Amino acid sequence: MKYKRILLKLSGEALMGSKNFGIDEAKLLEYAHEIKSVHEIGCQIAIVIGGGNIFRGVQTQKNHIIDRVQGDYMGMLATVINAMAIQSTLESIGVPTRLQSAIKMEQICEPFIRRRAVRHLEKGRVVIFGAGTGNPYFTTDTAATLRAIEIEADVIIKGTRVDGIYSADPEKYEDAVKYDIITFDEVYEKQLQVMDLTAFTLCKENKLPIIVFDINKKGNLLKIVKGESIGTLVNN
Repeated sequence: MKYKRILLKLSGEALMGSKNFGIDEAKLLEYAHEIKSVHEIGCQIAIVIGGGNIFRGVQTQKNHIIDRVQGDYMGMLATVINAMAIQSTLESIGVPTRLQSAIKMEQICEPFIRRRAVRHLEKGRVVIFGAGTGNPYFTTDTAATLRAIEIEADVIIKGTRVDGIYSADPEKYEDAVKYDIITFDEVYEKQLQVMDLTAFTLCKENKLPIIVFDINKKGNLLKIVKGESIGTLVNN
């Protein structure tokens, strides 16, 4: 293994599959098997997932009926629903897990405690972090970065619909150029959208590399952990 401890960041939209809302069980099981393949070789895995397939806090700004803070808390609860779905799916295929939330929900999951999270990882459990940072105005990208730094992960691996970082949106521009390796400074200069600025700056300051890859291609996650050049690597 090249990476012994990873933080996998998934978007909530990834769980929709072909649906327009909610969770596609087939897609959920597909991702669970990808995670299991990495777990079986001894890699320590933490997961952060968004809630955009259910609710996004920023969407409340359009109509002003729900204020931003309330909307963000609603979005955090959406991430917990997704985290519970991933937890249950992983355990159904024999992968031990623990779910920790930044918002206390004793009947559902543990509160986030850094030392406990690290201990779970050391014991071979997949740790899923729900409810973002527990604070409004912060994205799940920032939550993923913060948790990765706290648990001393080797890398953040961000699963997307495309196979890396491009000079422009490859789904819109055929001449978009893919980067195999790029520095944090180059991402700033080219104004590429990798993560939100807070999360990205945290990664840069803490020398935490980011890999952006296509989560929907079978075997990609395992190849990354083993050291193959998949997707785009962002580092110093």
